[in-house]
Amino acid sequence: MNKAFLLFFAGFVAMQVHAESLQQRMTSLGLGVAEKPVAPIDFELSDLSGKKVKLSSLKGKVVFLNFWATWCGPCRSEMPSMQRMYQKLQVEGLEILAVDLMEEKSLVVKFAKELSLKFPILLDSAGAVGAQYNARAIPTTYLFDRKGFIFARAVGAREWDSAEMLATLLQVLREGLGS
Repeated sequence: MNKAFLLFFAGFVAMQVHAESLQQRMTSLGLGVAEKPVAPIDFELSDLSGKKVKLSSLKGKVVFLNFWATWCGPCRSEMPSMQRMYQKLQVEGLEILAVDLMEEKSLVVKFAKELSLKFPILLDSAGAVGAQYNARAIPTTYLFDRKGFIFARAVGAREWDSAEMLATLLQVLREGLGS
């Protein structure tokens, strides 16, 4: 065999091992990993200041889309770890969209101040976007790659700033998904 082909083949195998180990790591962290990229349903919601935010406008960033409510205990418990994750990974291109489901704006503002949340919080006052994303149990989180496709989902609270989770998300931010 020629040397160029062997180098190409070795690189291809290394990419496959890299992708498998990333997928395995995400699975071990409790993330449901899509077998192939899933096209999202675009939406536009207002943030707490009234500014409209459209999901498709965030292409080029890794997006963490989280559905939650102030009355949800597991949501409350994971929010501080989401804030710490955001502080560490925002500079790498991570964007959080925390979508509150069907609550009054004043209640959500009070909650965000209480927990010192600085990431974007959007209001889904009718619950339509949550329904489109099948967020029957909360918290429910979707992760989108830089091309705008869903690559993972989590139902239930997580420690989003654990060393393993941060390392995994940092790899996705810096290297992509390997495909």
